[in-house]
Parts: sequence; C-alpha cells; structure tokens
Amino acid sequence: MSSRLLLDLRPLTESPAFARLWVGSILGGLGGQLTITAVMLHMYELTASTFAVSMIAVAGLLPMILAGLYGGMLADWFDRRAVALSAATVTWISTALLAVLAWTGLVDVGWLYALSIVNSAANSIVSATKMAITPRLVGDRLIPAAAALNGITVGVMVMVGPALGGVLVALFGYPVTYTLDVVLMLSLFLGLWTLPRLRPEGESVRPGLASLADGWRFLRRAPNIRLQFLLDIVAMTFGNPLALFPAVGAVVLGGGEITTGLLVAANAVGAFASSLFSGRISAYRHHGLGIGRAIQVFGAVTAVFGLVLTAAWLSPGEASAGRPHVALIVAAMACLACAGAADNISSIYRQTMLQSAVPDAIRGRLQGVFIVVVTGGPRLGALYAGGFATIAATWFGESGSAWLPPLLGGLLVVAITTAILRAFPRFRGYDAENPTL
Repeated sequence: MSSRLLLDLRPLTESPAFARLWVGSILGGLGGQLTITAVMLHMYELTASTFAVSMIAVAGLLPMILAGLYGGMLADWFDRRAVALSAATVTWISTALLAVLAWTGLVDVGWLYALSIVNSAANSIVSATKMAITPRLVGDRLIPAAAALNGITVGVMVMVGPALGGVLVALFGYPVTYTLDVVLMLSLFLGLWTLPRLRPEGESVRPGLASLADGWRFLRRAPNIRLQFLLDIVAMTFGNPLALFPAVGAVVLGGGEITTGLLVAANAVGAFASSLFSGRISAYRHHGLGIGRAIQVFGAVTAVFGLVLTAAWLSPGEASAGRPHVALIVAAMACLACAGAADNISSIYRQTMLQSAVPDAIRGRLQGVFIVVVTGGPRLGALYAGGFATIAATWFGESGSAWLPPLLGGLLVVAITTAILRAFPRFRGYDAENPTL
C-alpha cells in the first residue's frame, strides 16, 4: 500500500512535545469517554427518560459557551501551558468528586447535572488551549498531519471509551467506571506539564470585553471561517443522534448498555479509519469544498441510520437486553462508522483552515469559538433528538420514537449544506496553498 495513503507521523517524530501531549490526550480522553457514557447510562437508570439524558448536554451548553470564549481570551494573554493545566485540574477534581459520590451511594440527578456542567466548561478551555498550542509545536507545514493525528485521538478514545464504559457499568458498576477516569486523566497532566512556556506571539489584548470585541471584529472579516462554523452547527444539530442511544439499546435494537456503547464506538471506528488512511485527505487543497462534501455524506448516512431504526420498529418481536436485533445493530454501526469518517474528514479540513489562516495572537479566541461550535452543536443536537423523540413517542410509542429524528435530521443536513455550497462560491474555492479568511 502506498505510504501516501497512510497517516503522516512526522508531527510525532519531529516534535517530542507534541508527541507527549498527543499520548496524554488519548489516555485522558479515553477516561473522559468512560465517564460520559456512564453518566448517560446512570441518568437513564435513574429517570428512564431520553429527554433527561439529552438535558445533560443541554444544561452544560451556556456554561460551556462562556468558558470556551473566556478560555480563548485567557489563551491569547497568558502562558497557554498554564491555562490548560489549570482547567484540566478543575476537570480532574470534579470527576474525582463524582467517583466519591458514586462509591458512597450519594449520586442523584442533581449531582449528575452539576458535575457534567463543570466538566464540559473546564474541558472546553483545555481543548481550545491545546488546539491553539498545536501550530507552535509542529509548524505550519505539519498542521494538516497534526489535525489527522488528533482525529486518531478522538477515534481511539470514542471507539474504546464508550464500549468499555458500557461493559464496565454492566459488570462492575458506576463507581469503578468513574474511578478509572480519575486515574487515566493523570496522563494528560504529564503531557501538559512537560510543555515549554507558550505565550501568544504578536499583539495581545487583556481578557475582557475589549478582547472579545477584538475577536468578533476579526471574525466579521473572515467569511470562510464563519461558514465552516455554520456548517458544523448544522451537521451536529440535526445529524447527532447520540442522546437516543440509551433508548435505542434498551427498547429499539435491544442489547442494553452493550449496544449503547457499541453504537457510540462505531462512530469512532470511522473517525479512526479515516485518520489512519488520511495521507491523500491531508494533501487535498480545496478545504471548503472538502468540508461541504464530507458533511453531505454525513447527513446522508445519518438518514440511513434512521431507516435502520425504522426497520427495527417495524420488525416482529419486542427487543430487549436479552433479545437484540443483531443484524440491525450491525447495520446501524455501519451507518454510524460512515458518519464518523465523514465528520472526521470535515474536522481535519476545518482545523487546518482555522490554524493556518488565523494569526497566533488571536488563535486562542478563534479556537475558543471553534470549541463552542464543536461541542455546542452536539448539545443542540441532543435537544433536537431528545425533544423530537419525546414528541414522537406520543404518536409511535417509545420503541417507535427513535427513527424520526435521525431520518429527518440527516435529510435536513444534506439540503442545508447543498444550499450553502451553492450560495458561497468563495468558500467552495478555498485553496490551502493560499489560505484566506
């Protein structure tokens, strides 16, 4: 197989600091996915409500937005290493508290919501700061390769974490699952602690309204950056059925917690595979068109996933933890793997565009907005999927309510993305050899 098809490993071999941060991010992110999966299952166990599960994401939306924006301002003023370490410490403490509450039997719905909010806010700061750091560690020429390696990170942690989380919860319970996250996250501290000091280059603005206004003025002059944000929000709002997975595993496809973990992991398998064979993807120059086409594919396979759930609803026999629809579970996983691959390809192009075209002095604030979009979109998607499924349950029953949100949402993603690509030829013509805002 031609080496040009495979993942470019030069960021790891040429930048030891990036390599340490990359390994720490994989292990820390793996633990974080254990907790995310466990919290979803824990909430569903306590409430038996898909809407309550979706509200975990929705409740953290505003704090996450504020933290992402303010964290970006901090990253454009202070040493970025110190900012990331401070936010990671908050995440670790909140996860440790969740583990303690689980061991003592004191976890309730309120604690699950509260600590999920703290985690989402702190993680948005960590993620924005790490992304602002990356170009300084690898250099401009290796930004696409580093973005693909970050896709591997997401792929591994989401591929292994949710499936392992489902198994751990089923076999050992919630306290063990939360505690393992506490241990794994220590590796992230090692990756951050060994970084050099990384103060922003160029003229910076002190955190506050003036810094926020300066970032907003820059974004107004950057239509290509704005459009990639908009396209991602569309994809994640209407094409992210994650909040449905506990109910899908319980009453639609069957298999319980194991199926829930497998569905989440399938998405990551696609992301992992697309990064592993990202040589040609990273070399493609027309990033605007690449983003649009990837999101169109993402919407199409999401709609097909909705059709798979429709088939499960219409099939004879009631699904349960002991009676899974094995063939339909495999079909659903294939759809989600394709969606994960398409989303990751879009992410590689969006990260490269943002990190190449934006000056270092304002990169933290734009990465903050990027993180708000990337993590806020799925929360809007959770509200869309959970709310729509709750309404649909009054028409079709709980087992028949899950197919409609992904089917309609996937078609909306395709239609809206197609309209945007036709309306903005400058975005379609974006050339990575000559980055423009």
